[in-house]
Amino acid sequence: VQLQASGGGLVQAGGSLRLSCTAPRRTTSNNGMGWFRQAPGKEREFVAGVDWRGTSTTLADSVKGRFTISRDRAKNTVYLQVSSLKPEDTAVYYCAASRTSYAPIDSSQYRYWGQGTQVTVSS
Repeated sequence: VQLQASGGGLVQAGGSLRLSCTAPRRTTSNNGMGWFRQAPGKEREFVAGVDWRGTSTTLADSVKGRFTISRDRAKNTVYLQVSSLKPEDTAVYYCAASRTSYAPIDSSQYRYWGQGTQVTVSS
């Protein structure tokens, strides 16, 4: 199962982007969805997650107040709105489908992954 992530790009500090992740409905409609990121030389880290209904979200402390996660079940798409970007937000952003109905912060609890989309924030 391949998740399709898009929306990354080069943006100045303080700018915004909207990342999208489209997944096959039949395999992910009842799964929690998450966004992770990995910067060069660093481990992959949890950024945000949303449950299968789209009613419960979780954000990493480093992005609270700046990032928002949502999902459109009709389109089987998950969005990550990233705002007030900082150079330290530069990373490849990955979306993933959880093994359960919820979106844990542990990456090992995710079954399917997208190919990643690069976000680069210039100072």
